[in-house]
Amino acid sequence: MSKRDDTPGPYDGRAGPAEVHDPIIRQELKRASAWAMVAVAAILVWQLAQPILLIVAGLVFAALLDLGTRALGRVLPIARGWRLLITVLLIVAGLAGTIFIAGLEIAAQAGELRETLTLQFALLLDWLNDFGLTPEGIDLNDLLRQVLGSVGSLTSAIGSALGGVATIFLIMVIGLFVAIDPNIYDRGIQWMLPKGSRPEFRKTTTRMLKTLQRLLAGRILGMVVEGFLTWLLLSIAGVPMALLLGIIAGLLAFIPNVGAFITGVLMVAVGLSDSPESGMWAFVIYLVVQTFDGYVVVPMVAQQTVDLPPALTLSTQILFAALFGIVGLALADPIVAMAKAALERRSEHNDEEEDEARRTEAEGGFVTDPG
Repeated sequence: MSKRDDTPGPYDGRAGPAEVHDPIIRQELKRASAWAMVAVAAILVWQLAQPILLIVAGLVFAALLDLGTRALGRVLPIARGWRLLITVLLIVAGLAGTIFIAGLEIAAQAGELRETLTLQFALLLDWLNDFGLTPEGIDLNDLLRQVLGSVGSLTSAIGSALGGVATIFLIMVIGLFVAIDPNIYDRGIQWMLPKGSRPEFRKTTTRMLKTLQRLLAGRILGMVVEGFLTWLLLSIAGVPMALLLGIIAGLLAFIPNVGAFITGVLMVAVGLSDSPESGMWAFVIYLVVQTFDGYVVVPMVAQQTVDLPPALTLSTQILFAALFGIVGLALADPIVAMAKAALERRSEHNDEEEDEARRTEAEGGFVTDPG
């Protein structure tokens, strides 16, 4: 009887239970894996939405600093670091000057604005209740607190020097670090990409940056014009809290459509708190400013900046506001503008590849048999 050999023999080449040799099944598994990765990425983005938006806000601020640095380079032939320092000092000086000159008045008017809006909204609800236009079973006081909660938070943040300091500080720090040397971050991302896709990635990011900077330049111009005109005309008409309303109008001008509507409601409510004539003047001034902005400033800016379809802009704002709150609402336009630039560059790249294929074929890359 021969002794049993327990030494493992060579692998006989047969497929194991974990191996798949069918090409169709392999292809489907690859597709399923890709969709699974997309789903995991979507879940991670959803869970980390607020930090991601904070980083995006920092990148937007970095683009703003880079825009100012490049603009100074046209008149000051000095190193980029010095131009960036001047840009930062100008921004800080502007904020400090605004707080120093009108800080006390803004703080006082912010509390007055909240009380005025609360009173005006209560009068509106009472008027609707008298005509039977409010549904039964609704507590008007609770509704009032819910509707004015965001407005109260806004005015409190404006009146308080500590409101949102941590978030703003993080955004500015991220933006400053990126603006100091943006190429190092761009090269780091390119390093993680395949070599063949790096040149196209560079072109795409350059297009996105230029689009974002053009959008920011147009928005800043619109904010200055709308805020200054609102303050000037309201002051001439004698509407209360003209300075605060002008600052709010300028800030909300960064968010088109939604910001203009909120500005109009605030102006008319404050005007009516003083007198019906002030309310009428506030409404007329709102129409004048928005008409000037819509027919003069926006067309002039759109020629040099990015023109986004109004329906797409409003839809994106509604979606981002519902998902991510006020930060998402403020960043909706910059994100859409960068996405549009990336898609346009992708389309151009596809056209370039098709043209290159046609030239190759025309030069003899593909020979047709005449027989």
